[in-house]
Amino acid sequence: MYQNRLSLIGFSGKEPEQKTTKNGTAYTVFSLATKTSWKNENDEWESRTEWHRIVVWSKRLAEFALELPKGAHLQVEGELRSYEYEKDGVKQRVWECRAYRIAKLDRIERADETAGGEESTDGPPF
Repeated sequence: MYQNRLSLIGFSGKEPEQKTTKNGTAYTVFSLATKTSWKNENDEWESRTEWHRIVVWSKRLAEFALELPKGAHLQVEGELRSYEYEKDGVKQRVWECRAYRIAKLDRIERADETAGGEESTDGPPF
């Protein structure tokens, strides 16, 4: 049995951006910040913020994600994917979450909007 499932809770970064593939398929990209805190050996708090690239292919969910404001508190579920590209003769690897579910966790908005809480069976067009 195999499983590739990612669940992240954090805050959206810059405004979501709609992009288009070479064949004209639209998708949405945004960033999500997660934070980990711990006490060091001096009993002082330290923290680390990780930024995650979130990519949404499902048309309905991509439209929902496009409307997310910067700083929205979100739960994102998806699968971890990577791809390689070459720049200036150097190979680079990028990791991203291909989201199939997005839920707002902001208290005020949560009561009104659970859109995006549906799972998507749409995958990337390749």
